Amino acid sequence: MYGKIGVLEGDYIGPEITSVAVKVLLAVGKKYNHEFEIIKLYASGEAYDKFGVPLPEETLEQAELCHALIKGPFGGPPEEINHPKWSQVEKGAILPLRKHFNLFTNLRETKVYNCLIDLSPIKKDIIKNTNILIVRELISGIYFGPKNTEVINGERVYSDTEIYKESEIKRIAKKAFEFAEKRNKKVTLVAKANVLKSSELWKEVVNDTASNYKEVIYDYMHVDNASMQLIKDPSQFDVILTSNMFGDILSDEASVLSGSIGLQPSASLGSSRFGLYEPIHGSAPSIAGKDIANPISSILSIALMLKYTFNLDNEANRVENAVEKVLENEYRTKDIYQKESDKLVGTKKFGDLVINEI
Repeated sequence: MYGKIGVLEGDYIGPEITSVAVKVLLAVGKKYNHEFEIIKLYASGEAYDKFGVPLPEETLEQAELCHALIKGPFGGPPEEINHPKWSQVEKGAILPLRKHFNLFTNLRETKVYNCLIDLSPIKKDIIKNTNILIVRELISGIYFGPKNTEVINGERVYSDTEIYKESEIKRIAKKAFEFAEKRNKKVTLVAKANVLKSSELWKEVVNDTASNYKEVIYDYMHVDNASMQLIKDPSQFDVILTSNMFGDILSDEASVLSGSIGLQPSASLGSSRFGLYEPIHGSAPSIAGKDIANPISSILSIALMLKYTFNLDNEANRVENAVEKVLENEYRTKDIYQKESDKLVGTKKFGDLVINEI
């Protein structure tokens, strides 16, 4: 099998963890006789330095020729948030990239590894066997809705508007139920239907969609309650379906369950098999270049790519099992290093260990 992969390395620790992920992908290709062609694409800080914009047209044109994209984290140091190089990364690169390819479905998996269960601040008996898939709508809602700035009676008034079409909700609801059919057959819609009109529409549309999936249990939860239940009783969830903003918040909250945001991969998908795969964490400027960043989220994003873009479930499982085996053998990057028995390794070494297991 042949696959053309566009690589957007990202900023600061981005190139470090992305290069490890690419090495893992190539190792899978070698073992299973697949050919993966890697194409470097420019975006974010690197693109700004070279082209003066965070997402050049050339990058989009080249990306359109790829089967999938691997992306590192974008962004600069917090103290430089207003610097021209970083101030428009979110609006000028990340959101347009998702919108251009119509990647309306974002998948964020939260899995608690038994060998890392002590890493979580939550009690063991609460988080044991937690395995949650958050299905987040990605290209509509308040992040993409009309924004207004005006001065009324001498004071500034800013507003962001959440808009959802019935069709936008229906298409991602179908995805969520299809994923649930292959998992533990439960979907929980998280919204705020007692206050927000947009959430009312979510509830009505998803209620209708649920009637087509008789084997899947469906329930609804207000977002404030869901944010509490996610910590109090996470094992009750299988697939969480929610809007763009709520999904953004809840998925970061869910990362606490596993003990490190460095363990969480994500996939952004549309109607075709094309997808964008990336870790959910930031670019961590303070540890860049030190070979201490955790590459697990980036490696596991490769597993998602093998599964969803290339339909290579066996190869995807091989990557996931390899990561788990390395962790079971007590190898740890600095962020998840805990006990004297743990073996502290760097970013590159952890990747090499995963490749050896593959």
